Amino acid sequence: MNHFMADATKFPRTDCSTIIVGKNVSTTGRVLLAHNEDDPNCVVQSHLVPRMQHAEGETIRFADGTAVIPQVPETCAYYWTELRSLAGEAFADGYLNEHGVALVSNGCVDSNHAEGVTGGMGYALRNLIAQRAHSAREGVEIAAALVEEFGYYSTRSYAICDKDEGWIFQVTIGHNFVARRVEDDEILYIPNWLTIHEVDFDDTEHKKFYFSKTLLSDALENGWYKPAKEGDYSDFDFAKAYQAGSHEIPSNMWRSDLAWRQITGAEPMPWRTFSIKAPRKYGIEDLKKILRSHYDGHEENLKEDPKMSPHRYGICRDNTMDSMVVEFADVPALTCAWRASLRPCTVPYTPWYAGITAIPDGYEILGAKSSMASHFAVDPAEFKFDGNRPYSAFHMIANLMEFDYQGCAKRIHSDIEKMEALMTATKPMIDEAYLKLVETNPEAARQLLTDYTAAQAQKSWKWALQVTQDLMDERLDAYMMDWRSKL
Repeated sequence: MNHFMADATKFPRTDCSTIIVGKNVSTTGRVLLAHNEDDPNCVVQSHLVPRMQHAEGETIRFADGTAVIPQVPETCAYYWTELRSLAGEAFADGYLNEHGVALVSNGCVDSNHAEGVTGGMGYALRNLIAQRAHSAREGVEIAAALVEEFGYYSTRSYAICDKDEGWIFQVTIGHNFVARRVEDDEILYIPNWLTIHEVDFDDTEHKKFYFSKTLLSDALENGWYKPAKEGDYSDFDFAKAYQAGSHEIPSNMWRSDLAWRQITGAEPMPWRTFSIKAPRKYGIEDLKKILRSHYDGHEENLKEDPKMSPHRYGICRDNTMDSMVVEFADVPALTCAWRASLRPCTVPYTPWYAGITAIPDGYEILGAKSSMASHFAVDPAEFKFDGNRPYSAFHMIANLMEFDYQGCAKRIHSDIEKMEALMTATKPMIDEAYLKLVETNPEAARQLLTDYTAAQAQKSWKWALQVTQDLMDERLDAYMMDWRSKL
């Protein structure tokens, strides 16, 4: 029996996967960010929010009972991937702003905390970083200031990246946090646990670390940490001190093992490893492959049961709602989020440029303003199948594959490979055309990005509709032939 078949019912399920590649070990020469957003029972839509001016004294509040936060005079334009659930999803959305700052997050096992938080932040944090950050480092500084002032009511790892730097900001319930920079020659994989261990309390210039003022004192006063030598805090371990629950959750361990095997080509790294010196360079295709991967041994199991779903224990999961690989560029408008709707093993990754001026038709249910107002009061009608929404088509493919993964995979994977190869080949031409056009006609240049993104998004949608029909017809024909053979 494979190790993934352990009794997972004894453990909570935790999901989401994030990869950061330092710029010196990236084939692009810039940071790479990859993420699977795993949340059950959500619908996904996309928004563009323009740069805005705000009046003096204006405040912002994202949900009842949370912090009322002073607004800044001007906020950045940003692209927003929204996950909507009937319960109101507070910790799932992804962002990419006009300055090329990208933001995703992973939930973590609950943390030790010195106090509860009244009127703190949850949903607000990621949105405010997207609104205000001109760089990844500034995003970390914004997050640090907000958490120290208002507090936070969950335990999470935020990946905050731009073309030059990748940071992990890990926050606990209350007012404590640690941020650590992924070095330029490192690669990081994170499932759903705290991974920052060492903290350099002497790093006052923040070359590698940011941390809360009460991080050490709270750990000492509450008995979560005791130094081996009194007054010497060099052995402080943030994850060990602040991770309250057991990190030994099978879902986490299996995904971590699977990711590190692919990254290193060797036996997996120790659990909760923050990052490693990269053994080679990694590109977009490498990260797509990892995000699409299933549990170890799934090929053997499929031989025994060709219709078996491989999604429950892999990195690509049964509740993966959105997947993306961010290809940063020197020009922020050319930063590209390669996006796959729902499970990335079922659909192609499609390029979405940061510089677009409109969301492709069908990918936005409500406008940004209406969506923000109703984010925690979602209309159940949004979850009904709608042929005018691409998400419904992608959802149908995902469902069909759960009933007959092997049979469906044979039909679609060659299509996906061909579509992605063509998009990968044409994208450099679009980049070059934009750079030439923007010098004389910036509006036309942005329209070029908008039209190209829309064309690829529509192509993926039409393909999904056709494949769904073909798969259903094939299975109906097979059923009828079997039925007739028994007459």
